[in-house]
Amino acid sequence: MKKKLISALLTATMVLGLTACGGGQAAAPAAPAAEPAATEAATDSTETAEAPAEDSSSEAAAPAASGDQGKVLNISAWNEEFKSRLVDHYPGYEEVDGTTGKIGDVTVKWLITPNEENAYQNRLDEILLGQESAATDDKLDLFLVEADYAVKYTDTDYTLPIKDIGITDDDIKDQYKYTQTVVTDSNGVIKGSSWQGCPGVMIYNRAIAEEVFGSQEPADIQKEFSDWDKFFESAKKLKDAGYNVISSTADTFRVYQNNAKLPWVDGNKIQVDDNLIKWVEDSKKLADAGYCGTHGQWTDDWSKGFYPEGKVFAYFGPAWLIDFSMAADTEGSIAHDGGWAATEGPQGFYWGGTWICAAAGSDNTELVADIMRKMTCDPAIMKDIVLKDNDFVNNRPVMEELANDDSYQNKVLGGQNPLKMFCAGADNIDMANLTAYDQGLLGDFQTAMGDYINGNYATIDEAMNQFYTLATTRYPDLTY
Repeated sequence: MKKKLISALLTATMVLGLTACGGGQAAAPAAPAAEPAATEAATDSTETAEAPAEDSSSEAAAPAASGDQGKVLNISAWNEEFKSRLVDHYPGYEEVDGTTGKIGDVTVKWLITPNEENAYQNRLDEILLGQESAATDDKLDLFLVEADYAVKYTDTDYTLPIKDIGITDDDIKDQYKYTQTVVTDSNGVIKGSSWQGCPGVMIYNRAIAEEVFGSQEPADIQKEFSDWDKFFESAKKLKDAGYNVISSTADTFRVYQNNAKLPWVDGNKIQVDDNLIKWVEDSKKLADAGYCGTHGQWTDDWSKGFYPEGKVFAYFGPAWLIDFSMAADTEGSIAHDGGWAATEGPQGFYWGGTWICAAAGSDNTELVADIMRKMTCDPAIMKDIVLKDNDFVNNRPVMEELANDDSYQNKVLGGQNPLKMFCAGADNIDMANLTAYDQGLLGDFQTAMGDYINGNYATIDEAMNQFYTLATTRYPDLTY
């Protein structure tokens, strides 16, 4: 099964289709150019490594490397998000400079490669391919993946089962199950762990809400956007008042996609769920009516709505978008002034997330396990992440406690506590339909359908033909 998956992904072409996930751009996936090198050495090292001490409290010091553990911890990531979490919350971490840190007597090296044009995955593939022959201090120990391409790595021998490095069922018992599904391989083995959950909400501009709807209260705004029919009715009211309901048609894609019933691929046949076609039809109506733009996410045009002059009423996103991506630290932004609020919107959805994987061949499995245990399982540390970073963490008891804590306030959201709606959304996330082709196909679909929405094709069928051409060029093993 794993060999078949790798063989299929070997043919993926690294072109077209940017999508967003986990706070940054992510291009379509390309698999490593060859099957992983034999992992006998990695297996041997993990069999003899002892699990970290049971004390996983935030007060526990980071473990010193034992004699057979490496002195350099190499971490591969696409942005600074996980680095900031480790710097701020992992006990004993010392920052040396922008790319280097220390944990005890271990040097931490950050290998940061932005996602643009698939650069992160291309670089990660190169590193993993050379893992067996790499010098001891150059071996990759830990790397991060997103949901859209997690299967590409977890269903191979590039990643170590978390149980093999000492993470137990008891350690992860409080995590949201969907976060484990994302990194479970085809044999039912969990190959990673995440500190965050990513249920989404509709994030709206309080001042515009007050002007157009006569209230900025979440319950009142939810009535105006409780389903897609209401959404369109409210979009007209907003246009009449001089505002866009959302920045771009791309903003609603994840909402529709997450509510699709079919996986992108069945066997080797591409499937397009009816709900995705509904997104195309509704997006065409939105664009033709002038209710929003059609620019891509993460562009300057898209982010203009982070500021009052952008005249955008709402964005759809999870906790990381609110506090990591909406210019909260920039004076004059709506987020900086606490001008956003959150409500459920027409449908529940999720978007993104970041998972920690242990690289096969790592010579630092004890430290990797301790990082994974503390950053994704320790309730004290996870609560601290919520309180200091407003992230939604992957720990049900912690989130439920804070959801019912009247003292918890999100400054970006004007002091609102949105955690009850986030908790309800997390319980409904279903990742059973993940495939190894998701990132490429959803990117190609948006590219082709964007041409239709912008009037470059007369019919959806013409755009579908472009989608199938793009998809089968990228993945020649697929049919439709």
